Amino acid sequence: MSKANETGAPLPEAGTTSQAGPQRPGAATRPRSPRNSGRGRSASKGLSTAAILGFSFALITLVFDQATKLYTFYIYNLPVKEPVELTSFINLIVVWNRGISYGLFQQSSDLGRWVLIVVSILAAIGLSVWIRRTPAKLLAASLGLIVGGAVGNVIDRLWFGAVFDFIQFHIGSWSWYVFNVADAAIVAGVVGLLYDSFVLEGRRAKK
Repeated sequence: MSKANETGAPLPEAGTTSQAGPQRPGAATRPRSPRNSGRGRSASKGLSTAAILGFSFALITLVFDQATKLYTFYIYNLPVKEPVELTSFINLIVVWNRGISYGLFQQSSDLGRWVLIVVSILAAIGLSVWIRRTPAKLLAASLGLIVGGAVGNVIDRLWFGAVFDFIQFHIGSWSWYVFNVADAAIVAGVVGLLYDSFVLEGRRAKK
């Protein structure tokens, strides 16, 4: 039986401790905020500003490329109206490109077409990983242009069997390659990539 103190309340048996146990001042536990506990995890998984910029450029390039192709081919009906003179140096004509950008490495077989599709997809994936990791904004934007252009031309090969080129740049009787928005974006991306590699990379190394 437990002993009673003067107030009549039972006293704990010898050798036992109270259920709460002794506590030091200030040792009371505080509930953890779920928002604070996951802050480091969510920040580490988020995209950097450069990555957001790069993927935005890729998406804008892809949408603009496909929109111009669909409008020119299906709505404007360029195959019926060609050639169309827009300016003294730009014409619209229809050229089906079975190679890479600007008609290079033409493929006459269906196997060659699928090889180009697979290579382009793998390249786009690799460049996307690069975009995800780089902190350099110009580099990410340049890579985004290349990715968007590559995916745009892949869609053409899957849908038409070849890339739809329709912009002809010429000066007098001299004519350059016939290209599309995706090709122009890829060239711009390569230029930005070279500038970042040979100029900006050296500046970043000196800091």
